[in-house]
Amino acid sequence: MQHVIDGVAKFQSEVFPKKENTFKKLANGQNPEVLFITCSDSRIDPNMLTQTDPGELFICRNAGNVVPPHSNQTGGMTASIEFAVAALGVTEIVVCGHTDCGAMKGAMAPENLNDLPHVKEWLGHCRAATSVVKERHGEVTHERLPEVTQENVLLQLQHLRTHPAVAAKLATGKVHLHGWVYNIETGEILCFDEREKGFVPMSDAYAEEFAAKRKIKL
Repeated sequence: MQHVIDGVAKFQSEVFPKKENTFKKLANGQNPEVLFITCSDSRIDPNMLTQTDPGELFICRNAGNVVPPHSNQTGGMTASIEFAVAALGVTEIVVCGHTDCGAMKGAMAPENLNDLPHVKEWLGHCRAATSVVKERHGEVTHERLPEVTQENVLLQLQHLRTHPAVAAKLATGKVHLHGWVYNIETGEILCFDEREKGFVPMSDAYAEEFAAKRKIKL
């Protein structure tokens, strides 16, 4: 804990002064472009991964980067998604899974989670991902973890589409969805490509295609 306390002191004395103008602007409001949904895993740092500053990402984190399907039962994720899309006006939503995900391991073997009843129930939102992999291969073994991780990202994107605020903006082209998987060991990002119907490495072509669709000059 001491290094955390020391880090606060360093932030206040060294980091904050260099970005004081940025924080002064942020003190009066936020205007993020991206809703970034990822896992609570301590190894994931969305701002480091994307090299973004405070105020650029609206970040939602939970075990397994889960987006519960919309229902009349209010939850933290549902409220945060609604706020980000309908109130803040984000235009891009990223669901980012990652390698060696403990939540995915739990989803693959829910019988091992009997002592963690809330975790077990939460990971029920990932069940369809494991079912897809099982249907393809007849069983879900540890070797299938990367495939389950990717299917889970696609599943959560499906769940996003059930949220009224998201559905409305998708219908009018005001929001775009992205599925990513981050490799902790290599730093590589795989992105779901609609044309390829699979995950491919993020590349200059990906950036160029994005810019072309949004009419952005690189």
